[in-house]
Amino acid sequence: MAFEGLTSRLQNVFSKLRGKGKVSEDDVNEAMREVRLALLEADVNFKVVKDFVAKVKEKAIGTEVMESFTPGMVIIDIVNKELTELMGGSQAKLAKANKPPTVIMMVGLQGAGKTTTSGKLAKLLQKQNHRPLMAAGDIYRPAAIKQLQVLGEQIGVPVFTLGDKTSPVEIAKQAYQHAKDNGNDYLIIDTAGRLHIDEELMEELRQIHSEVKPDEVLLVVDAMTGQDAVNVADHFNKQLDLTGVVLTKLDGDTRGGAALSVKAVTGCPIKFAALGEKIDALEPFHPERMASRILGMGDMLSLIEKAQSNIDTEKAKEMERKMRNAEFTFDDFLEQMEQVKKLGPIDQIMDMIPGMGKLKQTKDLKVDEKQMGRIEAIVFSMTKAEKQNPDIINHNRRKRIATGSGTSLAEVNRLIKQFDEMRRMMKQFSDMMGPKGPKGKALKQLKGLAGKGGMKFPFR
Repeated sequence: MAFEGLTSRLQNVFSKLRGKGKVSEDDVNEAMREVRLALLEADVNFKVVKDFVAKVKEKAIGTEVMESFTPGMVIIDIVNKELTELMGGSQAKLAKANKPPTVIMMVGLQGAGKTTTSGKLAKLLQKQNHRPLMAAGDIYRPAAIKQLQVLGEQIGVPVFTLGDKTSPVEIAKQAYQHAKDNGNDYLIIDTAGRLHIDEELMEELRQIHSEVKPDEVLLVVDAMTGQDAVNVADHFNKQLDLTGVVLTKLDGDTRGGAALSVKAVTGCPIKFAALGEKIDALEPFHPERMASRILGMGDMLSLIEKAQSNIDTEKAKEMERKMRNAEFTFDDFLEQMEQVKKLGPIDQIMDMIPGMGKLKQTKDLKVDEKQMGRIEAIVFSMTKAEKQNPDIINHNRRKRIATGSGTSLAEVNRLIKQFDEMRRMMKQFSDMMGPKGPKGKALKQLKGLAGKGGMKFPFR
């Protein structure tokens, strides 16, 4: 889970402050000492930590904080704003050429994930109704061209290649012309990496840069390498004038040093973050949302955006109607599982919900994919009639389902029992909230009173 250690340490610091009616200068100094240690442990650049703590301290010792009724909350707000500023302040969007195609040059060391990130970026642009073209400019790493072609086929994005005998500069030049001729509005050039920074690599990148004059030069770095990632970014930036950074493996980076240091050290904004292996696991980087997640305050905006782009609205409305009328079947249950899976790993979703990260029950939550597979196998082993009407599933049918799904009778019984309980809860909730239920009647009465008094009432 990204920033897990840092989030936990900071929450401990702020829980102490929240409990105080008044905050003294000594309290602030003590809190800042702990914040400093938490950031250093998270592998944040030493100079960045020093500047950050100094800024927060200066604002936290101000009169309005000391005299506030909720000084702890005011200090958390200051930290939140400073963390946001540290990571860039606001979202840095992709540049767009006046005349298409917009050229994006992907650079970085070998193993950082440039080729995969090129595919993820192409997929993201495609979802936004663009027509990207990917160019295979890595002629040195075995199978790099093939890897890009496989990714292109997987997402339906064309890949331009001249094989591994043509120079990368020529490939970039011809790819640009090909994109112009074929109406591609984005050209993503996957360049070669090295195991370490060398002059030969930089010279080749400078030549490609000079030839195609890219609108974006995105450095792909592995977030899990911490300060090394920041040093690599600094070096590339001095040589190439980077326009942005893409952090890969951010979901596996429990410390967060790279994300918190890279903008302050290089002046280069983080434009995207990869939070998983899947081809659609690339997100625009929002500093304010990331700061909120680091402080354990959740990120509902990103969760809503995920839901909007992955969940079928009409299906969701139909599902809501079925739940209300207690018509929910095992077929619907399978469909719900598929919809949830599209949102990504459950622990990442929990991270985005305010307060969920603090709950002991959710801290160690690891959803077993195998267990989800077993549940699916049980449902797939039911007949059409059984899925539509679970009440007909007697003992003999359960034994057959267990054999057909390769699970035990106890597992089948458990699933059916949980399903029955869920349907019963839905029915009770629906009865309570319906127009004839106690909650529904209460709402109706309140609306009536509001209408008589000329008050505006927020319920529909």
